[in-house]
Amino acid sequence: MKKIPKTMVVMLLTISTLLSMTSCATNRVTETETKTSTEVATQVKQQEKTISKEEPKVEKEPMVEKKVETQPTQKLETETDTTVVPKDSFATIVSFGDALCHKPVDNAAYDKETGIYDFSPMFKYVEKYFQNSTINIGNCESPMAGAEKGYSGYPTFNAPEHLAVDLKELGVDIMTTANNHSLDKGYSGLSSTLDFLDDAEIAHVGTARTEEEQNTILFMDLNGIRTAFLAYTYGTNGIPVPKDKEFCVNLIDEDLILKQINQAKEEGAELIVASMHWGVEYQTTENAEQDKLAEFLIKNDVQIILGSHPHVLQPMKMLKVEADEGEEKEGLVIFSQGNFFSNQTKENTQNTAIFNIEVKKSGETGEVTVEKVTYAPIYVNRKEPGTKDRYELLDLDEIIRSYEAGEEIWSESMYQLALKERERCINIIGPEIK
Repeated sequence: MKKIPKTMVVMLLTISTLLSMTSCATNRVTETETKTSTEVATQVKQQEKTISKEEPKVEKEPMVEKKVETQPTQKLETETDTTVVPKDSFATIVSFGDALCHKPVDNAAYDKETGIYDFSPMFKYVEKYFQNSTINIGNCESPMAGAEKGYSGYPTFNAPEHLAVDLKELGVDIMTTANNHSLDKGYSGLSSTLDFLDDAEIAHVGTARTEEEQNTILFMDLNGIRTAFLAYTYGTNGIPVPKDKEFCVNLIDEDLILKQINQAKEEGAELIVASMHWGVEYQTTENAEQDKLAEFLIKNDVQIILGSHPHVLQPMKMLKVEADEGEEKEGLVIFSQGNFFSNQTKENTQNTAIFNIEVKKSGETGEVTVEKVTYAPIYVNRKEPGTKDRYELLDLDEIIRSYEAGEEIWSESMYQLALKERERCINIIGPEIK
């Protein structure tokens, strides 16, 4: 082998030494960098852990607090919705007096061309009072026994049955039938009257075709107020009630009245209305018997008493009585509403009124009270025989308003009549209840 020069050897050794030194330096840099990276990573992790431990104290706790605040608020809203107090209920009862068909009234209603009795022209000025009420009630003073028994007036009435149709068209819902003329045409006439009212879809109370019918309380739902209607008369003009049909007429008898009042209450009556045919004819004030009966009725929870029979108006009042337990009770009494229409001409017999009774049922307590009573003074105008629309129910307030407004509808003499008769009505009835 060829011998390497000494100079060459020295050079190779030098190069080898340099390479070794570079390699060591490189390894130290790598170790240092690796160590530094590891330390940094460790520090980052430690910081993350520290941050993660602190985060719940700063950010997450307020979120929990918001949930606590929100939940009670939602619960309160739910509780408010489920405990809403029911609203109060209101109803209006329109009431009028005796529908009395004297023979001249029948004759004026007869249309020779059609052969039909039409009573509706009498009502043209008062129709508006029956349109916006909850229920309308009046007294059917004249039986309707049918044409075969012959239409007749005083003293034993038999009105054309078309009267029921015209009353229905006016808006009448209930006619009371307990009065001194109930048996003018006997039991058959009484029964036919109820049949004709049924045909016209007018409810009735006070007389009955069967014992079961007498024992059935007439209920009406007046805007959510369960209302019972009762009716009684002092007598039947001396015509005896058939012994085998004593149920056919409700006579004023405290035992019968109390029995029916208690039955009405047991069957859920919230308001009881009693129509009473009582008092002295042509007397414009009530008598002691009326006062006594009114106290008896109110004491036993009748809240509204509608009087008829005297053929003239009598006072209206809110009457307070003390019950057996010492509790004070109050009820509305209209002692007499006068004639709704008739041929009578005695003093005060042409004066009448249409009464508007507003009642309220408390949504909170369920108590029913009379809140307001107003009335429209009416005059039964009678023209000469043969005159078109011989009988008219004049709205006195409207005549006065129209004339004073300058509307050329009514004459000066009619205006003066309206002023006079309106004042007469108010003086007898008394102030409205508000």
